[in-house]
Amino acid sequence: MPKYCLTVTCPSRRGIVAAISGFLAEKGCTITDSAQFDDTDTDRFFTRISLISETGSSQEELIRDFSLIAEEFAMEWEIRGEDEKMKVLIMVSRYGHCLNDLLFRSSIGTLPIEIVGVVSNHFDHQKLVVNNDIPFHYIKVTKENKATAEAQLLNVVEESGAELIVLARYMQILSDTLCQKMSGRIINIHHSFLPSFKGANPYKQAYTKGVKLIGATSHYVTADLDEGPIIEQDIVRITHAQSASDYVSLGREVEASVLARAIHAYVRRRVFQNGEKTVVFPASPGSYSAERIG
Repeated sequence: MPKYCLTVTCPSRRGIVAAISGFLAEKGCTITDSAQFDDTDTDRFFTRISLISETGSSQEELIRDFSLIAEEFAMEWEIRGEDEKMKVLIMVSRYGHCLNDLLFRSSIGTLPIEIVGVVSNHFDHQKLVVNNDIPFHYIKVTKENKATAEAQLLNVVEESGAELIVLARYMQILSDTLCQKMSGRIINIHHSFLPSFKGANPYKQAYTKGVKLIGATSHYVTADLDEGPIIEQDIVRITHAQSASDYVSLGREVEASVLARAIHAYVRRRVFQNGEKTVVFPASPGSYSAERIG
């Protein structure tokens, strides 16, 4: 029996849940997992429902018939195959820890994605990518050719069918135009410190200042640099006995883990943008998840 995932966000009002559940019952669908949130601050309703069509209704049929309810409630919605892998394009510069982690998780099946290509402004990871039978795209980026480079990137996105772009320590700033064009489809990973350290060698700066906590934040990419809605965060504790190189190693581990969890939540349709923040539903106990391999 086919399995689907229904996601909905819409203005909050009475009768939404009844309309959805009534429709699914009428179509012979069984709900296997459901999460919902009604945000009284933004007056928005969010839900994610996993379901099984016991009558064998096709995805096309469900989409066609649900559109009438969606129109009534002004819904932004989607019905996708529950086990359908999302096509992901990874962008990386010279730090390869997140890229390596994503390749590994994808290869063993704990991250349900199809990596359709890797884009880089350096050749450092070309051999690694090609050895994993994944297309590698070198796109040189300078101040003078930025518009041309981004046009090349968009061509790669279109030709590969990528639904999500992941900045896995890609050290170039994307233009406002590109961020707006790809809004909601680009995820970044960023080191997190208190206080904040910018520029070169942030971990060395943190070591010099005796920081006790380091961490990482994965967020949507917007025109406001490193200020997009946050998807996932985590921290590790540091002691006075640890060296600057320990900071770097621990930082790389938490960056890779946080990015993987953010991607997992996104591709499993558990993330909803809600103004300047997000609604992120937890993974259901029975699902395989990126979190389970640390």
